Amino acid sequence: MLEVLGLTAGATAVYQVMLDHPAYSVDEIASDCGMSPAEAHEHLDELSRLTLVRASAERPGEMRAVSPDIGLADMLAAQEAELASRQAALAASRAAVTRMVADRAEHRTAHGERLLGLDAIHVRLERMGRSATTEVLASQPGEQRPEDLAASRPADAEVFARGIGMRTLYQDSTRNQPHVETYAHWLLSHGGEVRTAPSIPPRMVVVDRTQALIPIDPEDNRKGALHVTEPGILAALLDLFEQAWNTAVPLGATRPEDPRTGLSATERELLRLLGSGLTDDAAGQRLGISSRTVGRHMSSIMERLGASSRFEAGIKAAHRGWL
Repeated sequence: MLEVLGLTAGATAVYQVMLDHPAYSVDEIASDCGMSPAEAHEHLDELSRLTLVRASAERPGEMRAVSPDIGLADMLAAQEAELASRQAALAASRAAVTRMVADRAEHRTAHGERLLGLDAIHVRLERMGRSATTEVLASQPGEQRPEDLAASRPADAEVFARGIGMRTLYQDSTRNQPHVETYAHWLLSHGGEVRTAPSIPPRMVVVDRTQALIPIDPEDNRKGALHVTEPGILAALLDLFEQAWNTAVPLGATRPEDPRTGLSATERELLRLLGSGLTDDAAGQRLGISSRTVGRHMSSIMERLGASSRFEAGIKAAHRGWL
């Protein structure tokens, strides 16, 4: 039982013999313990380091055992002190963990968890993809960076490998971006579905209709994201997605102009946005096109309406029922 105090079994046996037979020589101790004198000397050295044996005052050159109520009590005290130190360290670690959990809780809201920075977003997206069992829905408005698409491919491939369905919405403007078209065709080749529309819902990824990731700042998705599991919010996001999906056009198909007005879907949506008071820049951001492209569209619309100003174009478009 003394092994827990740091004594080996051999040293414990030697110590016990010395307590029972104080006058024994080293050879006698060794014989009683069934070991060689050299082994007995090694254990005596061990006992000496632990201050369980001392030089005998009565028999010079020999050792005596220190009484257990002194020697072992000191060892117990040392062990208790070490245990107290470890407990204090454990308490400090527990406090640090509590603070860490509290810090993370500050990033949580009543509806989800705030993820700050691209690394945190990518880790969560990977976890969401690995947990998917039925479908992944994604709305990706605006310009798509080649490096972001490249970073998404391994996770998307893993989802497809498990037979998970994937539906992705892009804006019509991405049809003019070769790298997006290439990626979209890759999605199609793996069983995914891709559609485009002039204006689509804010950026979102919804997995199994039970969790979603949406940007904290719609103007800059790199700032962070909100991981949502609240059923009410998920229902609203899914409704937005499905409405846009049902009016979007599958990639590869062309969106016909309105036979009544001659307007394309992008032009009609542009008129609606500008009519609501948005600037060219704001309307362009909604449609994923530049303000210069907005200007070209408006010039074409004004020419067809025979209008010399945007104000006049607005009046004529409203009169014709284009708005």
